[in-house]
Amino acid sequence: MDERVTGRAAELELKHLRCLVAIVDTGSFTDAGLELGLSQAAVSRTLLALEQTLGVRLLHRTSRSVTPTTAGVQVLARARVLLAGADELVREASAGHTRLTIGHAWSAFGRHTTEFQRRWHDRYADVDLHLIRQNTPTGGLSEGLCDLAVVRTSIDLRPWSHAVVGHERRFAVMADDDPWARRRSLRMAEIPDRTLAIDRRVGTTTLDLWPAGAQPATEYTVDIDDWLAAIASGRCVGVTPESTAAQYRRDGITYRPLRDAPPVPVYLIWRRHDPHPATHAAVALAMELYR
Repeated sequence: MDERVTGRAAELELKHLRCLVAIVDTGSFTDAGLELGLSQAAVSRTLLALEQTLGVRLLHRTSRSVTPTTAGVQVLARARVLLAGADELVREASAGHTRLTIGHAWSAFGRHTTEFQRRWHDRYADVDLHLIRQNTPTGGLSEGLCDLAVVRTSIDLRPWSHAVVGHERRFAVMADDDPWARRRSLRMAEIPDRTLAIDRRVGTTTLDLWPAGAQPATEYTVDIDDWLAAIASGRCVGVTPESTAAQYRRDGITYRPLRDAPPVPVYLIWRRHDPHPATHAAVALAMELYR
């Protein structure tokens, strides 16, 4: 790359672009100065510096008007894009601590989700809460999409700071017309008699829940909707935390408690370095609700 071009790019500043846009939008150097809080002379010097940096003339000036040159029209269009991007960057950075994003793979805080949102709004109205669903093992945290994530599946927690906020019962899931739907509860030992739908990526159910030699046949699914569709068809049953039962009440699906199943731990995980300032408030609220 030509070193002269590189040097020019290094000299280009946002204030130069803002000055060009202000002159064109207001129609005069005087009005541009009023908008930018600069003198007319300072506006003229800033525009001259931009033209020298770019090596082209950008404006035609007469006693009555200011209009862009052909090069000026092109530079003006790019300047607006760059300035909009810079303004958005500032907004995102400044809003980083006034917005808390919590990711989850399937069901957030289950039956506590609505109450979590309500109490958060009452207690921390200055921090906007956003819940996002991401079908990844870390609920979007490792992808940089959230500040904290609700995790129930077995993952390596060593890279993350984490806290157990509660535990949930497991439920068996079946089609409405399944004979099991007439039962009040089921036992884990009954599941191997059926084909079990499992989401290997983010699901909480693994074959390790049953002893070797007594494990169910499996059908693997790709997400919660695929999992529910397989069960509603009647060809599979499922095992899931109670949070799924709370969040995904669907026609054609019935949930029944598994009375002897081990509970599912519910974790909140977050980055070890530079955690969101509201992290501990979120953990405390989640623990409060699960208690």
